[in-house]
Amino acid sequence: MDYRKIAANSNTESRDVMKLSEPVGNVYEMVRIISKRANQLSIEMKRDLDTKLQEFASYSDNLEEVFENHEQIEISRFYEKLPKPSLMAIEEWKENQIFYRNPAKEKELF
Repeated sequence: MDYRKIAANSNTESRDVMKLSEPVGNVYEMVRIISKRANQLSIEMKRDLDTKLQEFASYSDNLEEVFENHEQIEISRFYEKLPKPSLMAIEEWKENQIFYRNPAKEKELF
C-alpha cells in the first residue's frame, strides 16, 4: 500500500476508542495492531526517504553544494508535511484496510 495515498488528517483529534476497538473487542489488542502498522509505515517511509536522499550524497566537502541543493530540501519538506505514521495507521484501521490475526485465538478455535 502506498502511504502517500492515505487521506489521514495531520492534526490530532479525539476519537472514541471503544467504538474503534469493536472489531477486535479489546482496546489493548487494537492499540497493538495499530502500533505495529504504524511501525511498518514508519520503516517504509524512512527507507524511501533514505533512498531518495542517497542520490544527493556527496563524499567531498564542498560548501557550495550543501547550500544550493534545492531538490533535496523539497524532498525533505514533502516528508515533513506527511501525517505521522500513527495517524495513517488509525485511518487505515477505520477503513478496515489492516489485516491482522492472533495465533493464540486461532489455537483456541481448533
